[in-house]
Amino acid sequence: MKLLGLDPTIDLFRFELSKNIKRPTETMKKSFAFTVITAVALCVSQVSAAEPKKNVEANRLAREGAEAAKNQDWDKAVELLRKATAMDHKYTDELAAVYQRRGYAGASNQQFQDAIQDYTEAAKLTPQDVRVYEQRAAVEMKIQDYDKALTDYSEVIKLKPNEVRYLNYRAYIYELKNDIKNSLADTEKALKMDPNNQEAKARKQRLEQKLAEQTPLTPPPPPPGSSPGKSPAAKKRP
Repeated sequence: MKLLGLDPTIDLFRFELSKNIKRPTETMKKSFAFTVITAVALCVSQVSAAEPKKNVEANRLAREGAEAAKNQDWDKAVELLRKATAMDHKYTDELAAVYQRRGYAGASNQQFQDAIQDYTEAAKLTPQDVRVYEQRAAVEMKIQDYDKALTDYSEVIKLKPNEVRYLNYRAYIYELKNDIKNSLADTEKALKMDPNNQEAKARKQRLEQKLAEQTPLTPPPPPPGSSPGKSPAAKKRP
């Protein structure tokens, strides 16, 4: 199943780079419900008459879970799809999707720890889905848990090493932590991939200015003929 693409930089969680990543909430809800129900229907259509009773029960639970998701009853959807997945692992992606949607709803209601837990459960089910780590990082940024957000974006970069925007996100978090060295390193990587990236160019300028301000001034060289570090010998008294 193709999971619903939930942007980590939703309006609630404002990132530096969130300006061009907006999607109407209502459209997201309708798209999600349609995606879950369609995927469940496809799975159910593959059931043969000779399929074990256990799988028939899994399909029934999955259908009910999809209906609960359609009605945005996320707790019920999670519970039903969790039972269905325990019986038949083909519903793993659907379960991960409703965990993400419940996490999104929780974060929207400022239930940040609950949201993080839901995204964590989704990550266990679909560890290769970068969107789960992005979404969890967005919530972690909201509560200023920068270290965990860095960990999530580092995982994203492992999975998608050639995506400039992920390097920009991590560089931004490093900058917030005043870790100039690592922020500049990610910024340089981003510029190597995309030399005209405006976010990276602006950040590099800021970081280099900070470095210049932190670098101590070098003392001027001593005048010619003088011996540095030695004071003139005291004149002997007669």
